[in-house]
Amino acid sequence: MSIYEFENRKPKIGKGTFIFNSADIIGDVILGENCYVGPGARIRGDYGSIVIGDNTAVEENVVIHARPNEKTKIGDYVTIGHAAIIHNAVIHDWAVIGMGAIVSDWADIGRWAVVAEGALVKNKQKVPDNAIVIGVPSKIISEVSKDYKKQWTKYKKIYSDLSRNRFPLSLKECEISETQQK
Repeated sequence: MSIYEFENRKPKIGKGTFIFNSADIIGDVILGENCYVGPGARIRGDYGSIVIGDNTAVEENVVIHARPNEKTKIGDYVTIGHAAIIHNAVIHDWAVIGMGAIVSDWADIGRWAVVAEGALVKNKQKVPDNAIVIGVPSKIISEVSKDYKKQWTKYKKIYSDLSRNRFPLSLKECEISETQQK
């Protein structure tokens, strides 16, 4: 993994957190326990701070950044989908940020809120607890159901298990021989 100190600011990584070698963690970053950081993710606390709670999944190619002297704060059990961008925002516990979504400056994503794939949460927009938003710019279309929460609680625990157990115990770099290539 590529973990970098920057201007005397070192990342702090919680117990049980798994970070792929191709992910970058830079500067003033705090990652909670049992987090997952996928390949290609960039969490850059170079001139702002980033705090990520426990059991949060930062999937492949996600970018997280903050403005100078400001903070991006991401809660516990948050799922940030592949290639999403989070910039200088607050995301509360249990939220889901869909693949390719953008959460922009000073946005506030409520507890159990869902930002759909490809949605744009614009500057200073507040997404209430349990709301589902879609579109560019994002608009509320519905609320999260009890069944949805039950299903996503299972999914979020799978990522925690991947971080604590499955990846550290089973992921091994390998070479492909000519006979294995097609």
